[in-house]
Amino acid sequence: MIEEASLYIHVPFCHSRCDYCDFYSVPVPKDSPLKDAYIARLLQDAEFLFARHPLRRVPSVYIGGGTPSALGEGRIARLLDGVSRFLPDAPLEYTVEANGESTGIPFLSALKPRGVTRLSLGVQTFDGSARRAVGRTGGDPTEALSRAAAFFPGGLAADLLTGLPGQDEEAVCADIERLLAFSPAHISLYALTLAEGTPLARRHRAGRGVSLLPSPETADRLWLTGKARLERAGFSWYEIANFARRGAASLHNTRYWRMENWLSLGPSSSSTVIDDASGTGVRRTVTADLYAWLNRKPGEAPPFREEALDRITLKKEMFLMGFRTEAGPPPELWEKRFGSPLPAASPRVFSLWRSRGLLRKSRAALTKRGRLVLGRFLPEAFLELEERESGPAGP
Repeated sequence: MIEEASLYIHVPFCHSRCDYCDFYSVPVPKDSPLKDAYIARLLQDAEFLFARHPLRRVPSVYIGGGTPSALGEGRIARLLDGVSRFLPDAPLEYTVEANGESTGIPFLSALKPRGVTRLSLGVQTFDGSARRAVGRTGGDPTEALSRAAAFFPGGLAADLLTGLPGQDEEAVCADIERLLAFSPAHISLYALTLAEGTPLARRHRAGRGVSLLPSPETADRLWLTGKARLERAGFSWYEIANFARRGAASLHNTRYWRMENWLSLGPSSSSTVIDDASGTGVRRTVTADLYAWLNRKPGEAPPFREEALDRITLKKEMFLMGFRTEAGPPPELWEKRFGSPLPAASPRVFSLWRSRGLLRKSRAALTKRGRLVLGRFLPEAFLELEERESGPAGP
């Protein structure tokens, strides 16, 4: 039985879907009754979840989506108040995601009195033509940023995208400069990806608007331009896509990257519970179907699929997640779970990458140059890890 875990809550509503988005969400009108049904069902599931896992500590809560701010101030207040009944203590970090078009003063006023410490605002870009090219609604996010910065000084996080249609290095830097004016503590810088099944990917495959998207080489250069600008502004590049002021790294996401326990609520959400003594775990993912999730008999568990994480799978996931970060996989947690030091997991690859200046000398963590080629490191490390896990071949 676990005593500590973070909590993720998925709000599956959006006013409209962006053309590049592959997160699970359902576009609904502002006053859709589905939102009220969602909150009622979610709080029922919370009661079931915390009865099954009577935690002593919940270090962080993250409400994401979708668009949590699409719930509006009344519903988000009911959600926060309801969830608080099951938390054993006040989380050290409590994050709510929001979009500019639904982040007014009433919504923000509902958050802080209920323990929310951090607001993550989806900005993506200030450029109107780039926003329209990828179906991003809501207009200029400047006013929402101004309001959010006033309510959450030191606790404002924001997302930016590079590689947008028609974007160049000057435009990337212009987005960063405008965002810095609001003193965010945390910035996520993502490179646009063409996720399979999205409208943007379909248009690209059909050759419609393809000339507006930068080439892969240009897209890489745009992201690196943004990275350099953020570092010059004093932000630490502590994870592949994340930058923070001193002391402002995301506690919740760091727990994912360290592969610590987390529970979840809502359609498409995923929980991971690990048994440190055996070095194995279980992942439970709720079906990405709002209607199946809602239309259940009283007391019936949400539809889900369960995956067993054996030792080799958990080791790979700790590599996959941990080497994304500046710190690397946590060595003390690795040894606790697997009974051997982290460097023994892949000594040949570690030595080779260290000799190239791509792995730090002081610990099993990639250097800045090494993290830029993470996609080359992981297959090599996985292969040696698998070889060592299977042991010497038989006669």
